[in-house]
Amino acid sequence: MERFPSKDEVLAWIEDNPARANKREIARAFGIKGAARIDLKRLLRELEAEGHLEKRKRSYRDPESLPPVSVLKVGDADGDGDLFARPMEWQGEGPEPVCLIIPRKGDPALAQGDRILARLTKVETEDYTYEARLIRRIGTGPRKILGVFRKTAEGGRIVPIDKGADREWRVAPGGILGAKDGDLVEAEQAGPKGRMGLPLARVTDVLGDPMGAKSVSLIAIHQHGIPDDFPEAALAEAAAVTAPELGARTDLRDLPLVTIDPPDARDRDDAVCATPDADPDNPGGFVLWVAIADVAQAVAPGGALDREARKRGNSTYFPDRVVPMLPDTLSGDLCSLHEDVERACMAVRMVIDAEGTKLSQEFHRGLMRSRASLAYAEVQAAVDGTPNAKTEPLLEPVLRPLFAAYEALKSARARRQPLELDLPERSIALNADGEVASIAFRDRLDVHRLIEEFMVLANVAAAETLAKKRTPLLYRVHEEPAETKLDALRETVQAAGLSLAKGRVLRTADLNRLLAQAESTDDAELINISTLRSMTQAYYSPENFGHFGLALSDYAHFTSPIRRYADLIVHRALITAHGFGTDGLDAVEIERLDETAKIISESERRSMAAERDTIDRYLAAYLADRVGNEFSARISGVARFGAFARLDETGADGLIPIRSIGAEFFHFDAEAQALVGSETGFRLAMGQRVTVRLAEAVPVTGGIGLELLAVEDEALPGGRRRGKSRPVRRKIAAKKAKSAKLKKKLKRKRM
Repeated sequence: MERFPSKDEVLAWIEDNPARANKREIARAFGIKGAARIDLKRLLRELEAEGHLEKRKRSYRDPESLPPVSVLKVGDADGDGDLFARPMEWQGEGPEPVCLIIPRKGDPALAQGDRILARLTKVETEDYTYEARLIRRIGTGPRKILGVFRKTAEGGRIVPIDKGADREWRVAPGGILGAKDGDLVEAEQAGPKGRMGLPLARVTDVLGDPMGAKSVSLIAIHQHGIPDDFPEAALAEAAAVTAPELGARTDLRDLPLVTIDPPDARDRDDAVCATPDADPDNPGGFVLWVAIADVAQAVAPGGALDREARKRGNSTYFPDRVVPMLPDTLSGDLCSLHEDVERACMAVRMVIDAEGTKLSQEFHRGLMRSRASLAYAEVQAAVDGTPNAKTEPLLEPVLRPLFAAYEALKSARARRQPLELDLPERSIALNADGEVASIAFRDRLDVHRLIEEFMVLANVAAAETLAKKRTPLLYRVHEEPAETKLDALRETVQAAGLSLAKGRVLRTADLNRLLAQAESTDDAELINISTLRSMTQAYYSPENFGHFGLALSDYAHFTSPIRRYADLIVHRALITAHGFGTDGLDAVEIERLDETAKIISESERRSMAAERDTIDRYLAAYLADRVGNEFSARISGVARFGAFARLDETGADGLIPIRSIGAEFFHFDAEAQALVGSETGFRLAMGQRVTVRLAEAVPVTGGIGLELLAVEDEALPGGRRRGKSRPVRRKIAAKKAKSAKLKKKLKRKRM
């Protein structure tokens, strides 16, 4: 045997070989064999008792260091965009070590609070102790629960507000946090579920009355984890922003720019104008200007405002409030293009010909002054012949040229053939108390389409310019639909007696022909919904895969930097590409574009889900007083557990449980998207007209339950009831009774 090692030598070897620090490997390293292993075991026990080593399972490690593979909790990013993490368990007496996360291509985007399994490498720096490389993300901290607190003798219970939640949570007396019976609370999981009983939770925040008008959007904000408070550092940066000066900017204050928005617009980030092109070589052409709020001049890369905006990804809009991407100081004031005030802007000058084809584009970093803040409806009324006092002086010099340019752009759109879905958008009006006053469908006006075409053209110009200048950016990507989804669409189309081309590359023009075939038929809504469901979800990416829905090869979001972080990235890329200043896209941002794309794509989906859930809750609240009423509807979805019907009046979707459809068994035909009766052959399928009774409307969850009364104006067919028939049940009961009597007789005989 080699010389028996000292304690210091064993400790040094364990520090250098943390992955091999078990008794067998230590013995092998020092050549310890036979009876000497007893001495090694004693030495290791002494090191444990002295606090130098900690035994975990069959291995040893220094309690003042982390194991080579550890579970970490991700913190916030610093000013340079670097993410740091801390160990979930730290037993050492010294300061808790800090780990720098080293991102690799293909790693998922990480956010504050995420828990990760990481491989660690010890380093010696002033700012951190370990470099961490992601193995996998294993969670986002303790599970969050949002629900209604119910007081009990043993503490309380939480009834979750999620529609799909199927269990309650138990709250111990020490975890109530002062919640009263009926309060809406936020809680987190406090322990595992035992073999018997409910899982344990502790209340972390008391939110008040769940039925209060102000709680509807608040529930969605908490449920989806949308940040709604700005850190002090971000607010301080916003407060320090000052009004812009002309300086090296292009002076655009004489342009007849106007903003056109909804009447309740919370921010104004785009302004437009158009004039006939004076160039004799472009007869019938126009010069278009699109000016966008210059958020880049107010939000410095890597600062507190920038970090918060990147984390939020976008603003989230609810009927009663907005959770902005930027503090109101900027989004509602200094960056917003208000009427008759000077504002910094990023502007693009585009020339189109008489057929709407873009001939040229030129970007400027300028200073502008909006002529007027207009609403869609009043602009439409003005061009239709009924201007008001505000729009009348603008009608000929500003509005007429805008609509003339739009006529040219319509020609280009018709040639391009973007997807022309007709899906009405609901508008929820609230009264002064925050309750639903009315639900209607928004009118789709020509002025809406005008602004949309101007914005699309500006977005294309930004993407094309940056691609030409080879400047990194984030594209808005919408890939072609998957073949499996197209096959499902074809099934629906054929069932409706229509056709969709197969055997060649599908284009948006093919889908538009389908939608035109269905127009003005009973199947129009069904075909529009089915077409939408066949599409892939759009996302952000530093790589360009085109935009299928818009039928564009180059597309990026440029027009809404107040409410979308992707647009701010594109602005910074344009600043860098044109040398407009030093606040453009820097090397750090370019390096992490892929990660940024994942973060903001995920936050966009989060906002969409929160907005959708809020609409569902408002709809349920609006219908709660009409339980028992009958409604006309159309089947909008079919699943194994039942069917969904969309009410004509409000557009609300409700569930018809399969157990309530009829008196027979039903099986789910996935290909045909139908429920089929086993005895009568009765079919309940996508798109059918139905009459339903409102059975339930639960505002706190947004759940709406329906009872099916008729299909295509015909009553439901009869059929055998679920389970055994009454005669069969009687026979079974008789047999059981007879068996019981026989048993009693046998027992008496034995006695």
